[in-house]
Amino acid sequence: MPVDPSAVKTWANLVTVARILVAPFMLVLIPDQGPKGSWAAFILWFLLCSSDGIDGYLARRHGATTLGAFLDPLADKVLVLGAMFILVANDTFWIVPVVIITAREIMISLYRTFVGAKGVSVPASKIAKWKTFVQQLAVGFAIMPPTAVDAKWLWNGLLWISVALALISFGQYVYRARQHPPVADVAA
Repeated sequence: MPVDPSAVKTWANLVTVARILVAPFMLVLIPDQGPKGSWAAFILWFLLCSSDGIDGYLARRHGATTLGAFLDPLADKVLVLGAMFILVANDTFWIVPVVIITAREIMISLYRTFVGAKGVSVPASKIAKWKTFVQQLAVGFAIMPPTAVDAKWLWNGLLWISVALALISFGQYVYRARQHPPVADVAA
């Protein structure tokens, strides 16, 4: 039976909130990795990234909620950007690609907030979903011990691919916004 879109207590929302609450523990594990990676950080990262798919599956199966549509991208941003900035702080990631990704995330979030206030929903594009997945891979390979040192080319390449996907998806959102500008609700 589908859930009411205004519902708060759903399985999908529970998984998403759990992701947000566990994120600080994940972020605490990363600085301890040093240049050789951390199995504890990688395993928790893998579980948190996998749970993103689980909450998405639950939302599609039982129905998405307004709260879930807000919390799921927030959880992704907390995890991915938090991990990326910690990896910048410990000299694993270069700051430039992370700043580009962050700027894109801020602009899209502001746009979603602006048009959301007018009752317009801006769902994630397929390219944006791929962007998030590639970002998760970049962080995962940067913290997994076998690839943290010996496959810097892999996670660094994935980081730059995610930058390209971020810019392409940003362009898609801008193009769609120009083609179909949000219309304010008109009171009768």
